[in-house]
Amino acid sequence: MSTRSAAGDDAHGLAAALRRFPARSLQIRELSIRDESFRGMCEDFAAAESALAHADRLPSHVREERRAEFKSLVESLAAEIEQTLGPARGLI
Repeated sequence: MSTRSAAGDDAHGLAAALRRFPARSLQIRELSIRDESFRGMCEDFAAAESALAHADRLPSHVREERRAEFKSLVESLAAEIEQTLGPARGLI
C-alpha cells in the first residue's frame, strides 16, 4: 500500500468514526494519532459503511443477505470503537 493511499484510508476511517461519534471527536482524533490499531479499526468501519451503502448494486439474489451482513459488521465495529473510546467523560 502506498503512503498516499494509507493516508487516504486513515482520513476516510477518521471521518467515518467522527460521523458516528461526533460528541467524541477530540478523543477520536487524539487516539487516532497515537494508536495504529484504532486507526485500522476506523478504516475497517469506513469500509463496512461503504459496502453497506453500495449493497443495492449487488445482484438481487444476494442483496438482502449481504446488506444484513454489512449492517451487522458496521454495528459490531461501531461497538468496538465505542468500547475502545471507553466511558464518555463530561458528557450528559
